[in-house]
Amino acid sequence: MPEYWYNVNTHEVEEGAQSDWTQLIGPYQTRSEAERAMEKVRERNEAWEAGDED
Repeated sequence: MPEYWYNVNTHEVEEGAQSDWTQLIGPYQTRSEAERAMEKVRERNEAWEAGDED
């Protein structure tokens, strides 16, 4: 089963880790999950910041 990675420099999904690990977020089980990587990062950051305000 392939793994999918989101490349933060190219903003593209890679099947298998093709780039340096410092450029990748993942792994994800599906391409669609990897495509949403930055959305998930934003959601987690917002939740983290909201927790800091409490």
